[in-house]
Amino acid sequence: MPQHTFIVNGKQVTVDIEDDVRLLWVLRDVLGINGPKYGCGINVCKACTCHINGKAFNPCSVRVGDVEPTDEITTIEGLPGTVDADLHPMQEAWLERDVAQCGYCQPGQIMAAVAKVRQARAAGHEVGDADIDEIRNICRCGTYARIREAIKSGAQRM
Repeated sequence: MPQHTFIVNGKQVTVDIEDDVRLLWVLRDVLGINGPKYGCGINVCKACTCHINGKAFNPCSVRVGDVEPTDEITTIEGLPGTVDADLHPMQEAWLERDVAQCGYCQPGQIMAAVAKVRQARAAGHEVGDADIDEIRNICRCGTYARIREAIKSGAQRM
């Protein structure tokens, strides 16, 4: 069986698994990292959103064979480590705004929000409504108004 080495939440990992297995299953079933949720498996719902090299991506749509040894994958579990704190500012904002109802989509929502704030700042501006409109993570509970508030609040702290 092929070996695949990459970085997850700041630690190098090596897994023995076939190239065509989706990274989401490697994270969840092989490495035991359960923050990224399975929703659709076809890159639509975005419940599994993580970061690869600092940018949002959906591991349900990426084969482990396409991940490079230098690729850095960050899941919701590793997000606080990116700011060396117990919680990332976006996670704190989520709690303060009482965003979650069922909570299933929240790890993906938070990861997408952090990536969007970083993307906006790299483009030379703060995250605004138009940026937030580009986040396409699905929330069946419909807490979108609180999600928007939390993104703006969390962005101010990042």
